[in-house]
Amino acid sequence: MSKQLLQKQADTIRFLAADMVQKANSGHPGAPMGMADIATVLSSHLNLNPANEKWLNRDRLVFSGGHATGLVYSLLHLWGFNVSLPDMREFRQLNSKTPGHPEYGHTHGIEITTGPLGQGISNAVGFAMAAKYAQNTLGKDVINHKVYCLCGDGDLQEGISYEACATAGHLKLDNLVVIYDSNNITIEGDTSIAWSENVKKRFQAIDFEVFEIDGHNFDQIDKAIVAAKASSKPALIIANTAIGKGAASMEGSHHTHGAPLGEDEIKASKIKAGFDPEETFAVPYDIKGAFDKLIKGVEAENAWTNSLSAESKAKIEELQNPDFDSIVYPEFEADSSVATRDSNHKILNAIATAIPGFLGGSADLAPSNKTELKGMGDFPNGKNIHFGIKEHAMAAMTNAMNLYGLYRVFSATFFVFSDYLKPSARIAALASIPQHFVWTHDSIGVGEDGPTHQPIEHLSQFRALPNFYTFRPADATENVESWKVALKLNAPSAFVCSRQGLRVLKDTKEVGTVANGGYLIKKREGATVTIMASGSELMLAMQSACKLEDAGIKANIVSVPCFDLLVEQDREYIDSIIDPNTKVFAVEAARGMEYYKFADVVYGMDTFGASGPAGDLFKEFGFTIESLVERIKNDL
Repeated sequence: MSKQLLQKQADTIRFLAADMVQKANSGHPGAPMGMADIATVLSSHLNLNPANEKWLNRDRLVFSGGHATGLVYSLLHLWGFNVSLPDMREFRQLNSKTPGHPEYGHTHGIEITTGPLGQGISNAVGFAMAAKYAQNTLGKDVINHKVYCLCGDGDLQEGISYEACATAGHLKLDNLVVIYDSNNITIEGDTSIAWSENVKKRFQAIDFEVFEIDGHNFDQIDKAIVAAKASSKPALIIANTAIGKGAASMEGSHHTHGAPLGEDEIKASKIKAGFDPEETFAVPYDIKGAFDKLIKGVEAENAWTNSLSAESKAKIEELQNPDFDSIVYPEFEADSSVATRDSNHKILNAIATAIPGFLGGSADLAPSNKTELKGMGDFPNGKNIHFGIKEHAMAAMTNAMNLYGLYRVFSATFFVFSDYLKPSARIAALASIPQHFVWTHDSIGVGEDGPTHQPIEHLSQFRALPNFYTFRPADATENVESWKVALKLNAPSAFVCSRQGLRVLKDTKEVGTVANGGYLIKKREGATVTIMASGSELMLAMQSACKLEDAGIKANIVSVPCFDLLVEQDREYIDSIIDPNTKVFAVEAARGMEYYKFADVVYGMDTFGASGPAGDLFKEFGFTIESLVERIKNDL
């Protein structure tokens, strides 16, 4: 392909991006213009099928700098995805297909939601992990695509990128190619004001093969991509570029990063490149044809499909359509004492035994989280993933693994360390990614480790997160029922499990089920009180109700294994389990402020915890039968 045509392709991308930002009067023209040459060459290497964005063996391309959406939407349009010029004219407008950052499930062709810097590069590692596992289990003749990631200075300054890329190097993910748009510019100016590390040496130290090129030299770009694809290691291409490349007078300026160039600057830039300065959103016919991937994509997918053996097709079908009803769940003896982290361990193994595509791991806490899948081997050949102490990247990588198209993947850590992965959990909720988070050591019951390890506010913050379902089972049986619900949700879920043993309750549900989020477990005729609780506090509530009854106060008990599901129920159901004629109390060894949606009084934590034996702490903070009974009497 001639350099003149390549230049025209790249300039078409530049001006589409600049026109989008200018019309919206909002956005980031600098990065798309700077990366246009790279994107043009990379386009010729990608195997995509716009007619089927879910084709399993397609190359994955992740735009880690989510602000570079002008580049994303330009490419999707030029490649033949369902992103039209009218869509691009509605860039950043309400209800358009072209929002300010790429959103999975909203815009055709977007592989995953990126936005917060560092997420995308971690997602790319996750896609590469899923692809490597698929290659090892299905065969290299079945899965042989690449995962590409375009990232910038901001992505590599975020700590999550180091966590993820160190994992890629450790796992020798030779299917990963990261292209670093090194323009030395961030919002505040030159990167040197805050950053001076040697990126090449950093990536060599974590076992990447590193190439360094002029990001505007088409020959160098092509040769680097060819070499990176052939590498036996994950590859980083450092592409030195000028932000706002092609801007008549603003090329290289940080002012092109996050603001429109201005109509005069755009017209001058188009004149300089030989484009009509009065025409906006222009795509010359020969340029659309040079990019279009529709025909080749259909041919590539058909050839791949026809190459599959009957056995491979059957395996893929089984992975893509898991039969969750086939799981044989463990049973637990009533009145026995089982920590929910222990019951969760048996449940995870039951699921992994029945579901070929169920796998996962922990941030170096499998013995404590109880997440080992026994006898199922270590990733990337087996189902146990050793993420290392990298909570944030773990969650972001697992998000991508769950969107790969074959697997249901869980991640695990202590509940208090969910702080380290909250941004990735939020993205999972925003994009409806069905990741399962396993979080153990759920309250002040952690005991001697002290307040740094005792989650107090965490239940409240995750219950406040839309489209995220936090389960805190009261016993092993409720844990089983919670998993049955969570596996069929089109959303992320979390299992908040106890370290201490919890008594297995008899099946005494009177109204509702775990699927309703809350249910009436004990009803007393003539009750004047309702007590709501979750997790270890449910038994406390039930025992306290018996003492209250001895004092002539009758109390109904409502178990709340999933507050998020409970708030979705209609008023008729709520009134059937929470008698409107009773005074409602909620008890939880956490902040618990969300319970005021239903409760008149909430007994929760008003301070951080302390270091000491768990029993002493529950007594200190008022979570005993005697204390709860006295408090309820006083508050009636």
